[in-house]
Amino acid sequence: MLSRPEFITDEAIAQAVAAQWLPEITDTSYLPWGFGAHHWRVISGGTTVFVTLDQLAPRHTAASLEAAYAGAAALATAGLAAVCAPIPARTGQFTVDFGHGALSVTPWLQGCSPTEEEAREPRHVRDVVLALSELHRAAPPEGLRSWVPQVAPGFADELQARTAEPWTSGPLADQARLALVAHIDATRHWTDRYLDLAQTALAQQDSWVPTHGEPHNDNQVVTAEGIRFVDWESLALAPPERDYADLLTASPDLHPDPAMVELFALDWRLSEIAEYTRWFAAPHTGTEDDHTALAGLFEELGYAD
Repeated sequence: MLSRPEFITDEAIAQAVAAQWLPEITDTSYLPWGFGAHHWRVISGGTTVFVTLDQLAPRHTAASLEAAYAGAAALATAGLAAVCAPIPARTGQFTVDFGHGALSVTPWLQGCSPTEEEAREPRHVRDVVLALSELHRAAPPEGLRSWVPQVAPGFADELQARTAEPWTSGPLADQARLALVAHIDATRHWTDRYLDLAQTALAQQDSWVPTHGEPHNDNQVVTAEGIRFVDWESLALAPPERDYADLLTASPDLHPDPAMVELFALDWRLSEIAEYTRWFAAPHTGTEDDHTALAGLFEELGYAD
């Protein structure tokens, strides 16, 4: 997240990391990176780690998040070099209950994430396709969850009811509500099509593979040893097309099922609309994160189409 959380201090993060991962913390810095989780760089002597505080509901339970990170660690142990896996805590688990969510730690990678333009360069695309192909061929880790549809058949009706009256939860609330109201019919169409495609996918579960879920450029780090994928909280068994969104126009080596491509485009769109609905119906103050979220909502509703 871009905004520093008000509900936790750097000192509390340092204490938790010292208790479960590294002794003698010498520096803790908040990182205004990404969107959806909070991050810190923590240093202990000569060791630097990347710390993530994930919120749980509605995307995860404590058990499902632990299973995702444990699955990533199992894939790394099995030899997948592109997996930047979490480091186990002293409990033996990969996540630690932190009250406001779940804390996890991964190695600090020496490298950088490509820009969107850099991620479209042919050589980089080839590296990503090769790394994802290796992931999709891997044996599924024990306990790995399966993808499920992100919204139910009544999603549009519930959204219509929820947006029937003005929202007063924050400075951007009613702007978001009015945008949702203007796209109720479109949302109903997207949902109907999505659930039809989901039934097709669910009938083919015997061909599903381990998928990262969000292997876009912000979740890639280019190191001297090659590309690494980070942020494995969305790891799940699914059709391979779940990982293809940013590669379809860039790689001639992919031969996806068009129906599954459409499914996961809608999966992203509808899950984002649901998340932003929760965001703006809840109290907010107009932070940089709030404005970024509003722009994201407009994009998913089609204002940028």
